[in-house]
Amino acid sequence: MAVLVTGGAGYIGSVCSEVLLNKGHDVIVVDNLQEGHRKGVPDGAVFYEGDFGDRSVLEAIFCNHPVEAVMHFAADTRVETSMTDPGQFFRNNLANGITLLNVMRERGCEKIIFSSTAATFGEPQYIPVDEQHPQVPVNSYGESKLMFERVLDWYHRAYGLQFIALRYFNAAGASKKRGDAKRTITLLIPVTIQALLGQREKLFIFGNDYDTRDGTCIRDYIHVEDLAHAHLCALEKLDEYPSGKYNLGNGQGFTNLEVIKAVEEVTGKTVPCEFAPRRPGDPAVLIASSDLAHRELGWTPRHRRLEDIVASAWHWHSAHPKGYE
Repeated sequence: MAVLVTGGAGYIGSVCSEVLLNKGHDVIVVDNLQEGHRKGVPDGAVFYEGDFGDRSVLEAIFCNHPVEAVMHFAADTRVETSMTDPGQFFRNNLANGITLLNVMRERGCEKIIFSSTAATFGEPQYIPVDEQHPQVPVNSYGESKLMFERVLDWYHRAYGLQFIALRYFNAAGASKKRGDAKRTITLLIPVTIQALLGQREKLFIFGNDYDTRDGTCIRDYIHVEDLAHAHLCALEKLDEYPSGKYNLGNGQGFTNLEVIKAVEEVTGKTVPCEFAPRRPGDPAVLIASSDLAHRELGWTPRHRRLEDIVASAWHWHSAHPKGYE
C-alpha cells in the first residue's frame, strides 16, 4: 500500500515511516522541516519538503503517487505557545488538516490514521482515562486536535471517509536509528538525558507536593516503537472500525523521581536536578486505559519496563548528541 506520512521527518512520524517500510509499504513523506529533520526520513521513503496544508504540494504528491492511505502526524504541538498564539494552532492543526482531507477526497483516498492527543481530555476526572472520559481541553492545542476529530466524524458521516484517531500521552524512547531530535525538547526523559550530556545546566522538577507516592507528578510513558505499531494496527483494522477512536498508553504510571532514578540506573550517572514550583495546569496523575485498543486493534505495548524505554533513549541520544546534525 502507498501511504502518505505527514510530519514523517519528525520524531514519531519518522519511526512510523520506518515501520511501514519494514512491512513492505510504499512511503511518501511530506514535512516542512520546522521541527523534523531531512536525515530522519528513512531510506526508501520518497520525500517532499513543504507544508501538509499546501494544496499545490499535496496535488503534486497525489498526482505522482497512488496514495491509498494517509498517516497524519504533522501538527503544532507546543502547549505553552498554544496559549499565547491560538490562531497558529487552529490554522495548522485544523484548517490545514481540512485542506488535506479535501485533496484526499478529490483524489479518491478514503483512509486516514490521525495522530491525536490526550490533551483533548483536559484535566482528568478519573484515572485511568478511557475513551468515555469527557473531552474538555484546557489549551488551544488540545482544542484544535479535538475539533479535527469532529471534522473526521462529519467526513465519515457525509463522505464515507474511514478514519481512526489515536490519542496518547508521553511518547518516549527511540528506535536504533531514530529518536527525539526536536529543536525544542520539553519531555522529561530526553531533557534528563540532555542534563547528563551537559546540554543544559540542570533538570528542574516542577512540584514535589502532589498527592502521589513521592510528591511528584505521575505520567504514562509509551515507547515510540509501540506507537508506530499502533498506527500500523489501526491501518490494518480500518475496514472493520472505520470511525474508531482509541487511547494508547503503557497501562502504568511513573513519577518524575522514578524516571530520574531509572535514568541514573541505566546510565550509571547522577542527574543534576532541583525542585521548582508547580507549573499551572499540571495534573497530579495522567494514565491512559488502552483496553479498547487491545480488544479491537489487537495492540499491546511491547516495551513496558521504564528502564527499557529509558535505555533506548539513552543509546540514541548518547550516539547522536547533536541529533541528526
